[in-house]
Amino acid sequence: MEFLLHLVAVYGLLLVFATVLIEQGGLPLPAYPVIVATAALAETQHRLLWPIVVIATLAALIADLAWFAGGRRWGVRLLRVMCKVSLSPDSCVLMTRGIFTRWGAPSLMVAKFVPGFAAVATVLAGEAHIKPRTFLLFDGIGALLWSGVAVLVGAIFHNAVREVLNTLVALGHYGVVAILVAVAAFVGWKWLKRHLFLRDLRLARISPQELLGLIESDAPPVVLDVRLLARRTETGWIPGSIHVNTMEEAAAHVRDEVVVYCDCPNEASAAALAAALRKRGFNRVRPLAGGFEGWRDSGYMIMGATVI
Repeated sequence: MEFLLHLVAVYGLLLVFATVLIEQGGLPLPAYPVIVATAALAETQHRLLWPIVVIATLAALIADLAWFAGGRRWGVRLLRVMCKVSLSPDSCVLMTRGIFTRWGAPSLMVAKFVPGFAAVATVLAGEAHIKPRTFLLFDGIGALLWSGVAVLVGAIFHNAVREVLNTLVALGHYGVVAILVAVAAFVGWKWLKRHLFLRDLRLARISPQELLGLIESDAPPVVLDVRLLARRTETGWIPGSIHVNTMEEAAAHVRDEVVVYCDCPNEASAAALAAALRKRGFNRVRPLAGGFEGWRDSGYMIMGATVI
């Protein structure tokens, strides 16, 4: 454990850069504790704090620029990959997209403080073809605020942080084990949430064939489209479906039977909205299996497509 503290004391800036880059790049490695600990040690040793802020901000910007460039090049396809490999498959949910749709580039200033929003927001910014200088301005402010808060916390509570670190040192190898267990528990919790999310989704969804039958029945369901508006305009939509951006818009259209669809892997956005609507008392809400692509690939009618 003393060796790890020595690494933080001597190579703190490098560790901050690496952990922030990895976390903002999408891997489940919490960087905030590293920034806080490094800032606390720097405050204890009366060293300057601003280099930590600069390094953390720079690392975050590098990762964000990569996501931004990917969004400009691959757009929704990159979002699909993100949702497919993420330990938080609901990070692409309607509410997350709704924030960006409503506030645009300025939402990047708070993106890192909203769980599951940061990487998605940068990809959405790229897909929306926001000007690079506009992206850098708002994302830079957001990265600076995010890094600055962590450093400020470490500086203000440096005595408490130091006590925790001293306790870990006193535990010796057990201190290292405690850290590893904490990291493993964090990743395990994320994996469990993903597993439960996908299990519930498999039990709840409706097939394209079943949806077609309902649409052609005497009591057709309300069909909600939670994709980005630009994507809906480009690829078309299921006949009669209603585009919604927010939970409030979705709730306003809900009646006896509701089917929700998106274009993300595992129908993550649709499933998350369906679950949220159920919590509001709307019980007959189901995501469409395969989403829009499942409907299209089944050969059923599509309305309004501008790109075939």
